[in-house]
Amino acid sequence: MVRPKAFDPDSALDNAMKTFWSKGFMATTVQDLVDSTGLGRGSLYNAFVSKEQLFRDALRRYDSVWTARQEQVLAGPGSLRDRVSTLLMTVVDEETVQGPPRGCLAVNAALELADHDPAVRELVRDVFVRMEDALHEAIRAAQATGEVTGDDDARGLALYVLNSMYGLRVLGKTASRESLVGVVEMVLRAL
Repeated sequence: MVRPKAFDPDSALDNAMKTFWSKGFMATTVQDLVDSTGLGRGSLYNAFVSKEQLFRDALRRYDSVWTARQEQVLAGPGSLRDRVSTLLMTVVDEETVQGPPRGCLAVNAALELADHDPAVRELVRDVFVRMEDALHEAIRAAQATGEVTGDDDARGLALYVLNSMYGLRVLGKTASRESLVGVVEMVLRAL
């Protein structure tokens, strides 16, 4: 008797996440998910219950992988401006490579679903708050050492950088690389 292939939930979830990320929730069909995960329809539903639940799981996976990478950049070595520049220029690079820009899965989900799906809205909020907190901590530490001077509130600056970072994701769908780099330069001057 032939044994079925072992099911790797992380791999299936990563592949589903990439599919949702490139197509969006509404445009992704169950067949797209079957094709990207390698699971049959029955196995897909047995593992993830529904397309909606799979999307929520994909958002959680995105947070655990991609947000963690951004936190590592902010917590790493170098000046605050260097770390924020690395963070924002990574966004610019990702949005201006060949092929259609994907944006940020959390931002895409906010724009597509947050008004209609409270569970997605809460997951997106978690991603945004996590990034806000990482930025706040990095800015607060830079203020404590005198690297960032002035009376600006660290939380307000964190929200400004966060808004700019996610704005780059949206602008990246249509704007030139030069325009995006200009935004990064303005943010760095604000710090």
